[in-house]
Amino acid sequence: MIKDSETNIVYFSKLIENYYPKEINKITDILEKHGFEYGFLTGTNDIWCRDYMPVQKDVNSFVQFKFDPSYLKKYPEYLSYPKEVCSLNNFTPEFCDDINLDGGNVIKWDNKVIVTERIFKENNKYDQSQLIKDLEKILEVQVIIIPDITKDETGHADGHVRFYDNNTILVNKLDQEYLYWQDGFRKMIKKYGFKIIEVPWFTHYDKKHGRTAIGCYMNFLEIGNLIILPIFEVKGNKDQEVFDLFASIYPNKIIETININSIGKHGGLMNCITWNILK
Repeated sequence: MIKDSETNIVYFSKLIENYYPKEINKITDILEKHGFEYGFLTGTNDIWCRDYMPVQKDVNSFVQFKFDPSYLKKYPEYLSYPKEVCSLNNFTPEFCDDINLDGGNVIKWDNKVIVTERIFKENNKYDQSQLIKDLEKILEVQVIIIPDITKDETGHADGHVRFYDNNTILVNKLDQEYLYWQDGFRKMIKKYGFKIIEVPWFTHYDKKHGRTAIGCYMNFLEIGNLIILPIFEVKGNKDQEVFDLFASIYPNKIIETININSIGKHGGLMNCITWNILK
């Protein structure tokens, strides 16, 4: 499995240039500053390209899962069609139409991935143990399950956890999470023997959008030796605290901060709007 730290090019939906020109210019300026390539995907119907693009196993090996999330049932106009998008953009993954799985719910390390229990709801006709076995066979890694936040519309893992190394997981500060989520997560780390690094976060609401992604520092982009870390610059933020933490735990990485609150209001941040691979 290709880790984020091994990737060297990042893609965005071409739609983002129309919807958020200032924000994408800030992001591409950072990428150019540090010598990273980027491109834009045509044929997409929303900006959250992490979800409908393939999972990269090796430099020439990609797996594209079925993309038919329950949260888009009421909004079919935002449903992108991976086979069309991949064809239009000259990607030729292995298609796995039997398993319905968003890319935002796949947190990768070289020999394992983390997904939430949402995978069971999205594949409710599948025997759960068989689903995990099949997924492990397809991805050729160990699959680790964490709880699903039931009030989270997407149920993705990328707002909650990231791998730090083979034995350590970054996780949103646990005492702020729902008790059932804390309990399920603690059982998982005990089972697998993981260490954890807790990352501060906060909840943000606005009148128009309700609960937003603002406050979720975990939704950062890591590409090569670069981390683009969202900051929020709103009341109650943890911006400096999180930057200091990342600077201490990633001493050999370049950390750039960015405010993309206009995107965060709609439920996603840097990991959601990007698809980074090794080319």
